[in-house]
Amino acid sequence: MNNLALLRAMLWLLVLPLLVACDPNRVYETNIDLPDYAWSVQNKPSFSFDIQDTTQLYDVYFNVRNASAYGYYNLYVKHTLTGPDGQVVSRLLHHMVLMDPKTGEPLGDGTGDIFDHQFLALPKQRFARPGTYTVVLEQYMRQDVLPGIMAMGVRVVKANEKAPDTP
Repeated sequence: MNNLALLRAMLWLLVLPLLVACDPNRVYETNIDLPDYAWSVQNKPSFSFDIQDTTQLYDVYFNVRNASAYGYYNLYVKHTLTGPDGQVVSRLLHHMVLMDPKTGEPLGDGTGDIFDHQFLALPKQRFARPGTYTVVLEQYMRQDVLPGIMAMGVRVVKANEKAPDTP
């Protein structure tokens, strides 16, 4: 890792807490840096968060940080969400567009050759039981190692409405 990449990573760690501290609807947000800034198919980042209010709907976002040298315009990610009882709540494949497919221009917010994206993965998610939920992310591309995917994360925020009553 060169000095510029190290400096950017350190800046990210300093600025991120300031950005997330300003959001009163945020329940959870964590990003995990991937080793050697590459996402191996064997590396399955796991994120655990507590939900206490089961009357609230939540929006679950996936955060992606990539270098402009990433070799594809998109990224397929499969998630598995498990509940406090260890049972699978949902399992879906997500298609995320990181660059314009025609021009190759990077999308997202970026500085230099590093770009951050936030994708709404599970809108208005209802959590039926209070307790700890876990999201596991898997890269689902045709290449075992994806150089240029630098970090993955999960963000959970309160949606703007309550969950409907259930019998």
